[in-house]
Amino acid sequence: MAAVFLVTLYEYSPLFYISVVSLCFVVTAAMVLGWFGFDVPVILRSSDETESILPTPEKQMVQVTNPFALEMGSGAASVTDGVSVRACCLEPCVLSCFWGCEVSALQGALQVHQHGPRLSTPQHFQEALHLHYHHCQSFHIGSDDREERHTQIPADRGITDFGPLPRERYPLVAVLTLAEPEARDTYNIVASVTVIHVPDDKYGLSARLVFQYLLTSQGNMYELKPLFMSADSGGVSGPPDSEHHSTTPSEATEEAHSMEQRPVLEEEVEEEEEEEEEEDKRWSEGTDRDCVVCQNAAVNRVLLPCRHACVCDSCASHFQHCPICRAFILESFALTQGPAAEQ
Repeated sequence: MAAVFLVTLYEYSPLFYISVVSLCFVVTAAMVLGWFGFDVPVILRSSDETESILPTPEKQMVQVTNPFALEMGSGAASVTDGVSVRACCLEPCVLSCFWGCEVSALQGALQVHQHGPRLSTPQHFQEALHLHYHHCQSFHIGSDDREERHTQIPADRGITDFGPLPRERYPLVAVLTLAEPEARDTYNIVASVTVIHVPDDKYGLSARLVFQYLLTSQGNMYELKPLFMSADSGGVSGPPDSEHHSTTPSEATEEAHSMEQRPVLEEEVEEEEEEEEEEDKRWSEGTDRDCVVCQNAAVNRVLLPCRHACVCDSCASHFQHCPICRAFILESFALTQGPAAEQ
C-alpha cells in the first residue's frame, strides 16, 4: 500500500524524488561534518557526540599576590570638583594621580616597562610620561590605611573638560607603587596602573574604572578583567574584601551607600554579621553557586575567552561552547584547586 502511494506520488511530481535524494545528502553530510568536529545544528548531531568531544585545554595558572587594590570612593565626581579614590595595599605604597595624561604617553610608558627600565617608582613614571599630563598629585598610603583620598586639578589651571570624543587624553590615571625598596624585592607585582573616567562638561558618563594593568618585575604587563558569574553572587569576581580588585563598584556599592542613610537596628546588625560570617565560610570552603548545567556541583571552572564562570569541573569537559553565550571555548581554568587537581 505504501509503495503504491509512493509510486503514485512520484508519477504525480518528479520533484519528490529529487527532494528525497537532497534530504538524504544533507543529513549524511551533516553527520560526516559533525563526526570530524565541525559545528553543525544541534538537531543533526549524533546522540553519542559527547564521547568524541575533545577536552578543553587547561590554562596554566600561576598564583601570585597582588599588593595593590584601588576602587572608586563615595561622593560625586567631576573634573572641576575632583574625585575620591580608596587604595587598599598590603604594604606602604605611593598613589600618584596624573590628570589629563596623554593616551600616547601612557602607552609609551607601558612599552618602556616591557622593553626598557622597569617602572617601579613614581619618579620612573614621571620620567616615562615626559610630563605629558596637566597635573600630578601624590599620596602616601599605609598598609592599614583605608581612608579615601580626594584628588582634583587646581582651579587656577582653568581645565573643565578634555575635549570632544575621541579624546587624546585620559581624564585620570592612578598609579600605585610600593614605597619601600625591600617590598619591591618581595612581590612580583611592582606597580598598578588604573585609568579612570571622570565626567566633565563635554562627556557626562559617570565616574568609573576603565582599565587596570599590573606591571611585574620581569617586565610583563597584565590587564585585570572581571569574571562573569551568576546573579546570586552579587556580581563579584572574588571573595569579600579580597586583595584582588578588578571591577568597578556597581549596584552593590550604591545599595550599601543607600543603606547607610537609614537607621539600623541592633537585630539587623546581628543578622548582617551572621550573614557575613556564613559568606566568608562559603568562600573559604569554595563557591556557593551551582553549576548551570547539572545544578548539583559548585561552579569552579572559568571559560575563556568569554570569562563566564558557570560550570563545574565535571560538566566543563562535555562542552565546546559556553552554555551562557554560546561562544567557542578555547581554554578554561579552575577557580580553586580541589584534592583531585592537586594530585
